[in-house]
Amino acid sequence: MSFASQAREEIARRSLQKDCCVRAAAYGIACFAKYFDASGLVLQTEQELTTQVASQLFARCGVQGDIIEKQRPSGVVYEFSIRAPGQVARMHELFGTTGTETSLQIDPRLIRCQTCVSAYIGAAFLCSGTVTMTEKEYNIEFLTSRTNLARDFEALLAEHEFAPHRTRRNGVNLVYVKSCDNVERILSFMGAAEASAQLSARRLSSRCATKSTATPTVTPQTWARRPVPRPTTSQSHPLSGRAGGGWKRLPEALQQAAARRLEYPDLSLAALCGCFDPPMSKSGLSHRMKKLEALADALRQRLEEHTETEEAGA
Repeated sequence: MSFASQAREEIARRSLQKDCCVRAAAYGIACFAKYFDASGLVLQTEQELTTQVASQLFARCGVQGDIIEKQRPSGVVYEFSIRAPGQVARMHELFGTTGTETSLQIDPRLIRCQTCVSAYIGAAFLCSGTVTMTEKEYNIEFLTSRTNLARDFEALLAEHEFAPHRTRRNGVNLVYVKSCDNVERILSFMGAAEASAQLSARRLSSRCATKSTATPTVTPQTWARRPVPRPTTSQSHPLSGRAGGGWKRLPEALQQAAARRLEYPDLSLAALCGCFDPPMSKSGLSHRMKKLEALADALRQRLEEHTETEEAGA
């Protein structure tokens, strides 16, 4: 199984609770389907799971479709379609469309909250996304034949600071995100935190391998100037074991931040943002982590002072 397929499976397992988020995900399926017009909707993919997710999402919105399997010379293709006139009418009523629009653009009224954005982007990835990896770089790519949709999608990703790029390849619009941090963060944002952690671990392993092959020159001067590693929040925070009742005394927002960091200790801060529901901004999470570090430093200082007092008394 490819890495992109693993990421799709993880996104597919995601549970959406709010009706607006389910509709946003179904809208993402429609936008990135092969056909979405007055005659209905047709999604074709090599991933059977994607058609199952599409069927479930539309069913939750009150729209029924069909899944069929087609045998092609290149292999099996799975198709999810909505063609029955009554169901097509309900689909367009759901999205506020007619199917006669001259071009397809993202309607912001259908993406109401951060989780809606995450669900929409995740659905787009299920339909048309892939991850390319080389020894030096990771890219996450979205393909669409619709130019205006590609522009809007690029703007949506830029609004959430994923630093997207847009180009055309073989007559198809390609919106892509590159750089390890951005790829890890968008994977987490879409609901693929495990895939994001895998990329982070691969990058760390690659760095370690590179460092191990290097032979630095060590002198007394460079040794004296060496950086002293500071324990990370997950390592040093006195509440990391949730012991002593200290964990429960934290504000709920800080409890959540500490819990996510302990659950995903290897994720970068940017990638960790996507592990919240709804996803957090990088600046917001950074603020919470700084508060946790300040609390940890204060408690550590008090413990050191207490230890020194006991030793002096002894």
